[in-house]
Parts: sequence; C-alpha cells; structure tokens
Amino acid sequence: MSVAEPRRIVLFRHAKADWPQVTDHERPLAERGRMDAAVAGRRLTDTGIPVDLALCSTSTRTRETWKLAVHEFPHRPKTVYEERIYEASPGELIALLNESPDDVRTIVVIGHNPGIQGLADILSGSSEGDAGERMSRRGFPAAAFAVLSFEGPWKALEPGVATLRDYWAPEE
Repeated sequence: MSVAEPRRIVLFRHAKADWPQVTDHERPLAERGRMDAAVAGRRLTDTGIPVDLALCSTSTRTRETWKLAVHEFPHRPKTVYEERIYEASPGELIALLNESPDDVRTIVVIGHNPGIQGLADILSGSSEGDAGERMSRRGFPAAAFAVLSFEGPWKALEPGVATLRDYWAPEE
C-alpha cells in the first residue's frame, strides 16, 4: 500500500456504562449500552469501511462495547487492548496513532470522553456533508462514532489534517 492512499480513523466512544460499586476502570455496560454497542457495530458495518486494526482501551466498558460491536462485522480485525487509551488526552491518542504501521489503512479506536471527542474535533480540518454539524449538535454521546480520513503515513497525523467523513450516534 502506498502512503498516499487515504487512511481512515474511526473514533468510537464506549457505550453507556453502569455505575456499580467498582472502580471506574471496571465499570461494565448498562443494558442500554449493550443494545447500543450492537447497533453501533451494525451501523459501522453498513458504512462498508473495512477495519484493519482495533485499538481498544483496557477498561471493562470499552472491551464489552468492542466485543458486541465487532460481532456484527463480516471480518474481525486484529484487536490490541491498549492501556494508554484509558484517560488519554487527544495528544496522547495522536501519539499512539503515530506509532501505527504503514501497512494498516483503517484503525478504529474504542475509548473514552473527553479524549475521543477532543480528538475528533482536533483532527478535523474539514468535514463532508452535514457530519460536522451533526457532531457539533449531538456532541459525542455513549456509543457514538466518527469516521475521519487523511492522506500520508500515520506518523504525519496531526491536528487539522483529517476530514470528518461520517458521524453516528444512537437515538436518545
């Protein structure tokens, strides 16, 4: 693959979590979250974007979200559970994406707010159609995802270089 071919990043916020008496890292999905994670997986599949690599936070709610979403995929991508995603800032997420191998074309990052929404905002130098307006209006609720693209190697990913191509959030 040439580094000139567009790369895609899917920024996927974990689905709605429950609040039992456990540490934040161990919070599981709520019933609503389990339903929304599967719907998000189907919606992401409907985009037709083949995912090469998933980078998932190690928290219980992100792992559960990804397990339910990826079950809807026709092909299960390689998944790396990455503890650096938990509580990561947008800059830390960019640094993590900069480490990605150049033979990977599309990466989904399953993480948390405010980092995921902040990263979508920071990377998006432009948007396609009404995706930017919809994301601005809805914010980044649980189980939402944004699809961005950019050209060049992963090490060239930086603020403003991407185009927001799609945005989806579950119905409230």
